[in-house]
Amino acid sequence: MEKIFNNTENAFSLKSNTELNRAHFLFKMIGNPTLVKMGTSLTNFALQLHLPVESIIRKTVFDHFCGGVNEQDCLKVVEKMYTKGVSSVLDYSVEGKEEEEQFDACLKMTLKTIDFAKENKAIPFAVFKPTGLGRIDLYEKVGAKLPLSSSEQNEWNRVVARFEQICQYAFDQDVQILIDGEETWMQDAADDLVEKMMEKFNKEKALIFNTLQLYRWDRVDYLKELHKRAQIKGYHIGMKLVRGAYMEKEAKRAEEKGTKNPICINKQATDDNFNAGLSYMLDHINEMAVFAGTHNEESSYLLMNLMEQKGISKNDNRIWFGQLYGMSDNISYNLAAHGYNVAKYLPFGPVRDVMPYLIRRAQENTSVAGQTGRELSLLIAERNRRKVK
Repeated sequence: MEKIFNNTENAFSLKSNTELNRAHFLFKMIGNPTLVKMGTSLTNFALQLHLPVESIIRKTVFDHFCGGVNEQDCLKVVEKMYTKGVSSVLDYSVEGKEEEEQFDACLKMTLKTIDFAKENKAIPFAVFKPTGLGRIDLYEKVGAKLPLSSSEQNEWNRVVARFEQICQYAFDQDVQILIDGEETWMQDAADDLVEKMMEKFNKEKALIFNTLQLYRWDRVDYLKELHKRAQIKGYHIGMKLVRGAYMEKEAKRAEEKGTKNPICINKQATDDNFNAGLSYMLDHINEMAVFAGTHNEESSYLLMNLMEQKGISKNDNRIWFGQLYGMSDNISYNLAAHGYNVAKYLPFGPVRDVMPYLIRRAQENTSVAGQTGRELSLLIAERNRRKVK
């Protein structure tokens, strides 16, 4: 198959020289673990003291990785990317909230993004995080089948009601919705809840999508067992496949608890697991729909090859490629240029509230071997092509 991901003219066609230079600067910084650690500490310190640093953050890391401070702010970015065939998933990236009012605010925002998706063909999915709708400790307790107090049961009933309201509204509007994966210790409860939503709303096609974090060694087996249940009960599986986002936290917790590490033994095992999940879903594509969330070029080529081998058209709506905004533009824009379905996750929210997300992005890029180096090499190649200083 033709290797398409080195075309930097396509990859950065929407970036001005100034934006190209900013991206180059940011990835050079992210490539230095010491600078990331220092920058994270200083940023957290400044925000805690309410120092006036938000405008600096906004003009640098925020604008590179986020669409804006609100959903309206994002529309300029959405429209701009869609001129090149790249769609958007509006991702309200406010993390770590614990209050009922905040969960209700996330519910309202998710419903609003479903409306945006209904009205705008450039936004094919809505998305939410389970912990945007309820406390992580509550998910953990439910997943462990521990008894709940009456107040906790009422609280859990509200979480379930929020899931129901979102999924029902997505179904009524015929909008696909992605439900993100999170830490293993809360994921069992989320999986059970999403499975119920699939059973109810995915009878005709996949509208509700769960997430498989395939740096977990047990996830392909989970997918196969889910498939058996779906076949018996007669519903389609929607699944976003990702490698995962909480590796260091997961390993540390397993060590502290004296339990088996839920993460694959090494990167190769993770890659094999991801590719096995992709292959399984393509083998059963008539009963499934897949959103392949990956910045890995080899996995992207694998999916392209599988589609070609099985005679699946490039724009088949059951298969989407996805990347994060601000990363892997060489994959996103070159896939779109060749006619594939591609969507960028477009985070948004108040600068201060989105900082945990941005810090995680920087830390993940630092810890993933080769990712930052690849981004830098492509940016340098395009700067050289344009003769930018």
